[in-house]
Amino acid sequence: MQHKIVRSLFLLITGLCTAGMAHAQKVQEPTRINPEWNQPQQPFRIAGNLYYVGTYDLASYLITTAAGNILINTGLAASEKSIRDNIEALGFHFKDIKILLTMQAHYDHMGAMAAIQEKTGAKFMVDAGDVSVSKTGGKTDYELGKYGATYRPVKVDRVLHDKDTVSLGDMKLVMLHHPGHTIGSCSFIFDVKDDNRTYKVLLANMPTIIIDGKFSAVKGYPGMAKDYGYTLDTMPKVRFDLWLAAHASQFDLHKKHKDGDPYNPAAFAGRDDYDKQLADLKAAYQKKLSAE
Repeated sequence: MQHKIVRSLFLLITGLCTAGMAHAQKVQEPTRINPEWNQPQQPFRIAGNLYYVGTYDLASYLITTAAGNILINTGLAASEKSIRDNIEALGFHFKDIKILLTMQAHYDHMGAMAAIQEKTGAKFMVDAGDVSVSKTGGKTDYELGKYGATYRPVKVDRVLHDKDTVSLGDMKLVMLHHPGHTIGSCSFIFDVKDDNRTYKVLLANMPTIIIDGKFSAVKGYPGMAKDYGYTLDTMPKVRFDLWLAAHASQFDLHKKHKDGDPYNPAAFAGRDDYDKQLADLKAAYQKKLSAE
């Protein structure tokens, strides 16, 4: 599913817009992208102290604690206002963000990261595989870097490795290294609780393949085929109660939740759609691998 959205990026690009920024590189986002990516979305409580604060399709998650809050993913550069408005609409303070995380270092999840880091003073933590791409604002990405799909470079405060723990207040998130889509693609797994029960939540980075040709032809990512194999073998073994993803379309957010719906963590339970997507992605991977 998501590979169609990412692939459409290359079909829809008709030019690049450049915006000069003080103390930053020239930033180039495609002038034409999937129109649903940055449409407004009403924020809502997912489960316990986990909230959806992103746009219609670019998922951003807020985890609140007594010691401050964690924001995961920041959408496009233009998503900053929507995220801020959504956080404040829920009754939280934008400047209470203490930790910034990303599930992949592409411009559609990192576009507003530098601006939010600058305005809140939050610490940005990223999978080791995506450190270079984050620091160069996407320039060194093995695929999108070739098309100039960049964003403001982000200062890296902590480098994360597989199964590292990110802690704030009483929250502990475990990062799961799930490379392939980017060299440092990752998922996060953690517990949240409400008055009724505790939920193990997986924010899953689905391993979509965005290259057209052979794995071996991608000189900027020589370990790509092996990484995809690892991720597609590992992700089906993850156990959880609720799951969400980096794009709302990947976990059918708008079928599971409508604006104004009451609090309902169970809407995000089950794993049939998760397992089916992974099976489809594995089939696509094996087909491409056979062409090697």
